Amino acid sequence: MASIVKRNNRYCVVYTYKHADGTQKQKWETFTDLADAKNRKKEVEYKESVGTFVAPQCRTLKDLLTEYVALYGKTKWALSTYQSNNALISNYIIPLIGSMKLQDLTTRVIEGYYQRLLKYEAVDPMCGKRQHQYVSPGTVRSVHKILRSAFEQAVKWELMEKNPCIYATLPKYTAKKRDIWTAETLFHALEVCNDPRLRLCINLSFSCSLRLGELLGLTWDCVDISPESIEAGRASIYINKELQRVDIASLKILQRTYKPLYISSGSFPIWKTAAVLLFPCLAHQSPT
Repeated sequence: MASIVKRNNRYCVVYTYKHADGTQKQKWETFTDLADAKNRKKEVEYKESVGTFVAPQCRTLKDLLTEYVALYGKTKWALSTYQSNNALISNYIIPLIGSMKLQDLTTRVIEGYYQRLLKYEAVDPMCGKRQHQYVSPGTVRSVHKILRSAFEQAVKWELMEKNPCIYATLPKYTAKKRDIWTAETLFHALEVCNDPRLRLCINLSFSCSLRLGELLGLTWDCVDISPESIEAGRASIYINKELQRVDIASLKILQRTYKPLYISSGSFPIWKTAAVLLFPCLAHQSPT
């Protein structure tokens, strides 16, 4: 059994487990949010009841990241985030510092790793092939975000005394400004577009702020442009699914979170999201 003990503004999940040497030991895992502590307590008790519970006992960074992804990533990350973070871990963290012991990972070591990473050949996250260019400062920042979160969990699990990423200096990074269409550009695109379906998609994406995946997943059962709705001024689109390209292995791992409604060629599932958008300006369009 596990219990929750409040310490100042934090909540500790306390339980006992059998060490590798056969002795009983007590474990304290600290959380800042009571809901997270309750969820961890339920998880510990359930796994203990079915005989599958293993207390976090990580020695190397690779061990920590394995536990981190299994206990934290699977419950906190969206599918796309799960895929991208796993790619960063396998391509840039494990090969370079994965074998290092947790007690050897200091702020100085982390800063040196970031500088080393800037001279490391980048990897295509989709196919895993080298791109013949160095890792960008933006990618280093993404790696830093994962490590900082993982080390924070290690502190909560009492595997580390402090987070070495908190005071680590990151390489300079200049965010690129995205080009945004003006109203004049949008109207010109609608004028010169000869494909009625594409014109409708352009109109929908701007008037309803739809993303590409939401547009591709849109079906007529989610559209209400009946004469009665138009007359009452409540013509609308209900967005309840999205089309994305995903890795089947990741989808199977997160199947409790995502429910595929359709799979084409094994790599394009549609799953549920939630949004309601009004679009009276498109009520004249017909379902052709």
